[in-house]
Amino acid sequence: MRSTPSRRATATGALIAAAALLAVGVQTGTATASPDSTTAAASAAAGADRGALAKQLTPAKRAELIREANASKAATAKELDLGSQEKLVVRDVIQDNDGTTHTRYERTFAGLPVLGGDLIVQESKAGATESVSKASKVSSSQLKAVDTTADVAPAVAEKQALGLAKADGSKKTEADRAPRKVVWMAQGKPQLAYETVVGGLQDDGTPNELHVITDATTGAKLYEWQGIENGTGNTQYSGQVTLGTAPSYTLTDTGRGNHKTYNLNHGTSGTGTLFSGSDDVWGDGTPQNAETAAADAHYGAAETWDYYKNVQGRTGIRGDGVGAYSRVHYGNNYVNAFWQDSCFCMTYGDGSGNAAPLTSLDVAAHEMTHGVTAATAKLVYSGESGGLNEATSDIFASAVEFYANNSTDKGDYLIGEKIDINGDGTPLRYQDKPSKDGASKDSWYSGIGNIDVHYSSGPANHFFYLLSEGSGAKVINGVSYDSPTSDGLPVTGIGRDKAALIWFKALTTKFTSSTNYAAARTGTLAAAGELYGTSSAEYKSVADAWAGINVGPRPGGGTDPGGTVFENSTPVAIPDAGAAITSSVNVTGVTGNAPSTLKVGVDITHTYRGDLVIDLVAPDGTAYRLKNSAFDSADNVQTTYTVNASSEVANGTWKLKVQDVYSGDTGKINSFKLTF
Repeated sequence: MRSTPSRRATATGALIAAAALLAVGVQTGTATASPDSTTAAASAAAGADRGALAKQLTPAKRAELIREANASKAATAKELDLGSQEKLVVRDVIQDNDGTTHTRYERTFAGLPVLGGDLIVQESKAGATESVSKASKVSSSQLKAVDTTADVAPAVAEKQALGLAKADGSKKTEADRAPRKVVWMAQGKPQLAYETVVGGLQDDGTPNELHVITDATTGAKLYEWQGIENGTGNTQYSGQVTLGTAPSYTLTDTGRGNHKTYNLNHGTSGTGTLFSGSDDVWGDGTPQNAETAAADAHYGAAETWDYYKNVQGRTGIRGDGVGAYSRVHYGNNYVNAFWQDSCFCMTYGDGSGNAAPLTSLDVAAHEMTHGVTAATAKLVYSGESGGLNEATSDIFASAVEFYANNSTDKGDYLIGEKIDINGDGTPLRYQDKPSKDGASKDSWYSGIGNIDVHYSSGPANHFFYLLSEGSGAKVINGVSYDSPTSDGLPVTGIGRDKAALIWFKALTTKFTSSTNYAAARTGTLAAAGELYGTSSAEYKSVADAWAGINVGPRPGGGTDPGGTVFENSTPVAIPDAGAAITSSVNVTGVTGNAPSTLKVGVDITHTYRGDLVIDLVAPDGTAYRLKNSAFDSADNVQTTYTVNASSEVANGTWKLKVQDVYSGDTGKINSFKLTF
């Protein structure tokens, strides 16, 4: 989590804390969930197709399914028409109650990792392939053309990566992981590249794990992202709770994968010292006692483990029953918390003056969820996928907080509210209206992938709130919310448990490493359809909630309040790599100029939307760019754009101009509408 933007969008995930909160001590013992928290699974499953719900797999059963997938991966590669030099690597398997399996694969080409080549194969109980979700739409014929001989030396890539890491504060003089050759496929056409990883520390003391992708032909930088994803117990924030500990009085939760909590004692490396004592009482609720932060972190890890196991059917972050570990008292005056996949651990600083440990329940859940995302969709921590990664952690931070049902830290749609982030009692983020933090965005727009991922997460957080609670003003657990929609139309909530179930199913069975907002809409609709049916109220609310943040249309179009709609629903074919085509609407009877918030509804079906350039053309011929061609793993363009057309006379013929600029994919304009 982060409160201030960095030099460029990175994965520091910092929480900035200004002051500590008072709390009481804690007596530890066997950790148990509140009886009310067990209703979350039942609430989510109400009305759902139980066959489509995820089966709770034991680690042994999951391992068996992975072995079976490995045994048949060559046959799967052949069925998918992969080339002779391509091989599949099984990463995860999820199985539904009806026997449907979702197998997630990485890919290699000529022995090289293919970054952006991940895919998910959904098979019926009988073994028939039902669907394939790919991170990239690149064809196997394009992959066959990749030359695996580099023209640039690895040293060039390392120098570039070291320079970029230095700009963020790293003092490393050599890479932690030397440049390795990869096939980079995450941005469209596959090409040979180097991946270099540089460590050290960033400017604020956060560990650095910068991944840099360098073109192996030209030496140009292709991409970069951080591997550190940033984000309670005795508790300073959650009152008196029970903890899972070992009989020998150590903070070892034997009932939850042997999760352990360690004391870094203000160090910045290593594991630290396992907390131990002469009894099962940990801390006194004040930050001056070193055990207090440990108890908070230990409690947060336990509640998050229980949530994923009892509600989502996942035993441990990776689904293998193995617990991560927590490290507290990182650095001095360190105002961050982070997840690090390479150590499979959560780390917490003590905040300003070492008096405000960043160990509240929602922070712990946020960080552990980064681990779940890394083990499933593996959303790249940059661009739109990075915003979805951050939002996923916020979504389940709220879900865990409601699940825990802790009277001292009641569930809410505020992130970091227990840690006085801004020094005035306000939280770090608001899910009902993200822009209240001064930087996050309420709705999607075409450039949202260019801002810090902690702010581009806003629309997805907003989607989750709308889907859970609906739009408008309401009070929940004593907190007032008032959630708007981008199109001014209402959204009916379906309850947070159902909303979280839909998001989790999409995350684990539909999303890939490059999923963007449009693809997230497609994935959540697919998940809602499998769980509740495509004619259900839940399915409609998913579509409405996305429309409420400017992603895709509402079923049936909805009714635009106070606006006049002009629409052309005659299909127009889009030539593959051909000339631009148009769909026109004739606007009449409107006085004066077009509005500064002209709504442009676009419904295009296409097998690879990244090929498309889309413009709105005014009656006088002025073109307003709606979408550029770019790497984009989704298929269709079904959304509403907002254009400032106030300089244009409203009446006349308006055109939607679309051109497919690359070969290999086809589609059509289904409809085009303007709302004045």
